[in-house]
Amino acid sequence: MFLKEQRENLGLIWKLNIYDYKTMYSRQYLGPIWIILMPVMSALVLWLVFGLGIRGVREPVQDIPFIMHLLTGIFSFGFISSSITGGASAILDKQNLMTKMKFPASVLISIKSLGNIMNVTIVTSIILIVSIWNGYTDPITYIGFFYFLFATVCFTYAIALTLSATVVVVRDVKNILGAFIRLAFFMSPVIWSLESANPLMQVITAYNPFAYLIMTYRYTFLYEDLYIYGGATQHIYFWTLTIFLFYIGLHVHYRFRNRFVDYMR
Repeated sequence: MFLKEQRENLGLIWKLNIYDYKTMYSRQYLGPIWIILMPVMSALVLWLVFGLGIRGVREPVQDIPFIMHLLTGIFSFGFISSSITGGASAILDKQNLMTKMKFPASVLISIKSLGNIMNVTIVTSIILIVSIWNGYTDPITYIGFFYFLFATVCFTYAIALTLSATVVVVRDVKNILGAFIRLAFFMSPVIWSLESANPLMQVITAYNPFAYLIMTYRYTFLYEDLYIYGGATQHIYFWTLTIFLFYIGLHVHYRFRNRFVDYMR
């Protein structure tokens, strides 16, 4: 039923996504260029603080410049976090549309997801160009980017199904989610590397799905020894967790979907 809803509304998803893009950048001089500028500026600030400021100039991470380590962390985490937060508020942010048009509420999450896919694909072009220029890895490993997209969309969509319904009922969840995302940023290998982490952090990281996705993205463009990050145990754990979250998300979403408009009034 869920997949049928998405397939039947593909045209609507695409049109509303384009409309959101035009609305978002219509009054900005640089327009869509901000898609690249925002994460690059964030990475620059973190590089100045952690790459040059604290403890002096950072050494390369596995012979990869620290700035590239940081960029891959910022870009991948940005995609994950924006997919979760955007998906969580997708229904509530479009309450006017929900009351005027009749379509499945899950479509709104898909619109956010599609927009984030477009954004991360654009910023990833920077990493791709630098990776090709410096020959960091065999070009065949770039296929891993599509696995990263698929895995991230599945994981974040599963979470968004639950959160988007919960946020409509309990608005305080958005504040809690913001705090959780900030915690996840520092608990994931965005800035620091797994090799330099203490044993406890390495154990925590093994059960951190954010870390799994970030490292998958990083290995795709920077390291040639593996096509996809992680062993069989990590893959099984990640997909078992994702399927479980999807199961929970569908139940929560379909339980409340017929009352979303009532909760928004």
